[in-house]
Amino acid sequence: MKKIILSLVVVAALLTSCKENKKDKVEAKEAVKVAVVAALDNVDVDSSVITWKGAKPTGTHDGTILLKGGSLNLEEGKLTGGSFVIEMATMKNLDLDAESGAKLVGHLSAPDFFDVATYATAKFVITNVEETDNNLSVTGNLTVKDITKSITIPATLVTEGNVTTFKSEKFNVDRTDFNIKYASKKFFDNLKDKFINDMIEFSFSVSTKA
Repeated sequence: MKKIILSLVVVAALLTSCKENKKDKVEAKEAVKVAVVAALDNVDVDSSVITWKGAKPTGTHDGTILLKGGSLNLEEGKLTGGSFVIEMATMKNLDLDAESGAKLVGHLSAPDFFDVATYATAKFVITNVEETDNNLSVTGNLTVKDITKSITIPATLVTEGNVTTFKSEKFNVDRTDFNIKYASKKFFDNLKDKFINDMIEFSFSVSTKA
């Protein structure tokens, strides 16, 4: 009887986790065509960071990725555009010991996941910015593994002194939209409890140079 109750609790927890992931999922649409704008190169890569979290039935793993460069286009204190390049080789894990974390990052960097050797960078290019209730709704083209999709994310913009920080709320991206199919239940029906969630949770904080 105890085993049955425990199994029900685990199933309920998994279902709740799936619902939470879907709630914050961003819809990936066809990329938006944008005019080429000269990069300002005003992003401080040392103080900017992207966070990630992946999940599977046995738990979650989280970490960070750093930027290679980028720009935030600002006019009278408002965000009008910009882009940043994500350096995939800087991916780190934060919740495991050094050896286990290195093994996980090695797998995430392999050809069946992000294939970092072939696709060294990812990119986000802002295509539209709308103000909503003192926050921002930012649409941009996200490129991962040479696949570009348009996504819209909630964010804020704060300026303190000479530094402006563009910060997102947490949002979920479906990795299979970018041809990352490893251990996805959408494509493999014999995984049982060995699957990995399609949703990857991201957030970022991007600041300009002082």
